[in-house]
Amino acid sequence: MKYIRGKPLEPGEKLAIVNLKNYFDRNKKEFGLTEPSVQLTAEALEVGLSTVKRVMADYKRDPQLLNKLPEPKGRPNHAINGSHEEIVRHFIRNANQNGQYITLSNISELIRDREPNAIFHNATLARTLDRWGFEFGKGKRTQHLKEKDDVIALRQKYLRSIRANRKSNGRAIRPEIYLDESYINKNHSNDFTWYSGEDDSWIQKPTGKGERLIIINAISLGGWVDGAKLVFQATRKTFDNHGQMNAALFQKWFTEKLIPNIPSNALIIMDNASYHNVLSACSPPTPACAKDRIWKWLIENQIPCEQDSLKAELITVLKKIAPLPIYEVDEIAKKHGHEILRTPPYHPELQPIELCWGIVKNYVARHCDFTLANLKSQLEKGFEEVDGLVCRKVIDKIKKKEDEFWNEDIRFDPSD
Repeated sequence: MKYIRGKPLEPGEKLAIVNLKNYFDRNKKEFGLTEPSVQLTAEALEVGLSTVKRVMADYKRDPQLLNKLPEPKGRPNHAINGSHEEIVRHFIRNANQNGQYITLSNISELIRDREPNAIFHNATLARTLDRWGFEFGKGKRTQHLKEKDDVIALRQKYLRSIRANRKSNGRAIRPEIYLDESYINKNHSNDFTWYSGEDDSWIQKPTGKGERLIIINAISLGGWVDGAKLVFQATRKTFDNHGQMNAALFQKWFTEKLIPNIPSNALIIMDNASYHNVLSACSPPTPACAKDRIWKWLIENQIPCEQDSLKAELITVLKKIAPLPIYEVDEIAKKHGHEILRTPPYHPELQPIELCWGIVKNYVARHCDFTLANLKSQLEKGFEEVDGLVCRKVIDKIKKKEDEFWNEDIRFDPSD
């Protein structure tokens, strides 16, 4: 057994250390060995002396400690999983509608009911709510959590655009294509299994997540867009797919695998990932742009501003006069006769392809054997679980969610 420094010992490795150390205790005199048994064990198994001493100390204190699975090293991840965003949004909107007072404790309880092992501080929850587009403000009679005005405005803009593409019977005028990127880890599997109460579960899951596959694909009412699927192995250790993706890779896929395989005059719907929103060279700047670019654009458009102006001053002027930004991928789509529509920020529940990812990943989780070859094989079978019928159902479900947002926003709109 060769020990890799920094890697936690498995129960079987600990047992090997104990058995070999006890063997040397019993037999080293017979073999004419004079070194301490712990030293002999460390040399034989190629582990550190301190490791052998630590394992033996645990064994003497409680032999059952050998069966304890290694705990992951480093600081625990206290981030709140984004999968809770939709249920939290629904909870807050219902509470606002019913005039109920909402606290961080209420939302914390809601999340922990869904994920009992979730660990996070209320300050982390507050920052997450802010990132999801909520604010803590004063209501008509008391303080309450509510969505930010700009989030509501962007949602309404999106809903107006998507509803304009629908006939009175709900059918789309222009073909609607939903695209998205996702990822899946080699060790993605179900946490629960049936087992005998006497024997306990024999499944030993690896402690890490393993290699990661990045996935790009698109759906329509007919199912997956033929020829649009792209799957490749991640080369960087990032939390999700965003750290692996970039504008060049996305635009290459968009141009070579999506555009040739979709109907003409399509409405392409996607989220606001940074690599989706790379500004065109002819675009006006945005507040996120460098100060020099904002200043030059203002001067070129004959907007008076001092050369020593602060960026905050330039942004104030920019917001008042700048037209909407132009993105590179929008120009590509327009060149081929298509239009791009972006879902509002913080609204994954308006993307039907998110539900398709869930179906694919659930299939993979049920057939995981913790190997990369099997992951690739099962991923292909998982894609087959999503056909035209499934896509029609999930898109119809999202249309109902769009109607709920539309009607609720009208009902929540203050009259004074």
